[in-house]
Amino acid sequence: MEPLTASYPLKYSVPKARVFAVFLSMVLCTTILCLLQLRFFKPKIKDFYSFEVKDSRGRIISLEKYRGKATLVVNVASYCQYTDKNYVALQELHREFGPSHFTVLAFPCNQFGESEPSSSQEIESFAKGNYGVTFPVFHKIKILGSEADPAFKFLIDSSKKEPRWNFWKYLVSPEGKVVKFWRPEEPIESIKSEVTSLIRQIIMKKREDL
Repeated sequence: MEPLTASYPLKYSVPKARVFAVFLSMVLCTTILCLLQLRFFKPKIKDFYSFEVKDSRGRIISLEKYRGKATLVVNVASYCQYTDKNYVALQELHREFGPSHFTVLAFPCNQFGESEPSSSQEIESFAKGNYGVTFPVFHKIKILGSEADPAFKFLIDSSKKEPRWNFWKYLVSPEGKVVKFWRPEEPIESIKSEVTSLIRQIIMKKREDL
């Protein structure tokens, strides 16, 4: 009678081969899914108007409503050496060029000299009562540090210019890209010329689309 041949290695090799095959299949599927995601589901590149902010009462507002306009985004403060001059100039700009093709967007901030200590609604009342502003005054935000508002952080990252004081101004195109920035002490005349040029482009494009 012939002795039985040991078959243990063969007995255990079959399950191992199956496990290895399943593992390879999973790796292959994961790789394919990642490639498809990169090809067809690329993350949308954000522009300024793709963000949401809060109004003075804390309600969520989509900046998408301002797409198609030229916007001047400003970090404002109520008790600053530049307050009077800038609020008057900003309202003058808004009255002259807005609201169809242009608007000023004011974002109160208390990070510079603690010159904006009031609540958001009090700030809005102050701006309207003292300077008759008709442009939006949003919820008080932080624009520097880890708690910086995403919309304002986009402006800073795009322009590579971080505000050093109150009333820094960022001109944003109808497509949501930063065109130019100004420091608080710069004259209103330099801003007017840039706004005029941008509005002219908007009007010409609308005529071409007719």
